[in-house]
Amino acid sequence: MGQHASATNEVVFDNCRIPKDALMGELNQGFKVAVSELAGGRIGIGSLSLGIGLAAIDYAREYVNEREQFGQKIANFQGIQWMLADAYTDLEAARLLLMNAADKKDKGLPFGKEASMAKLFASEKANQVCYTALQLMGGAGYIKEYPLERYARDVRVASIYEGTSEIQRVIIARDLLQEIN
Repeated sequence: MGQHASATNEVVFDNCRIPKDALMGELNQGFKVAVSELAGGRIGIGSLSLGIGLAAIDYAREYVNEREQFGQKIANFQGIQWMLADAYTDLEAARLLLMNAADKKDKGLPFGKEASMAKLFASEKANQVCYTALQLMGGAGYIKEYPLERYARDVRVASIYEGTSEIQRVIIARDLLQEIN
């Protein structure tokens, strides 16, 4: 449906032998290693979401500044301006959450909760911003001649992979509750 530049395939190892010096961590602990790496990946997916959201709203902003209706640019209408203001505010908040999580990771501090918060917020807001951009462009945003339809398809999976938004909420709540115990 989206992200055609990123191939996603199943990999199956059947009756495969790995030398001991090629193991990551301890034998039969691969799932634990994989799960521990998800938090870092969530910062990446949040950043991807932020980039798609910005590309979408930047494109729509240029469009509304050129498109005229009722003898003036549609960017002059207050409703359009509020939609732009909300979209850019949400994306800036997402950027700050992502920077906070990345900063904690870089400093070697626990960052799992922050990564989940950043990924949840950034992917959800990027989806909303792409929808807003489509609204701003009207029917023009829906056709393949404009890049917006691709952004809308590409961003959708961001709230699913590296843990769905629902799983992020579980992780965040679990960590918050552990903080008081």
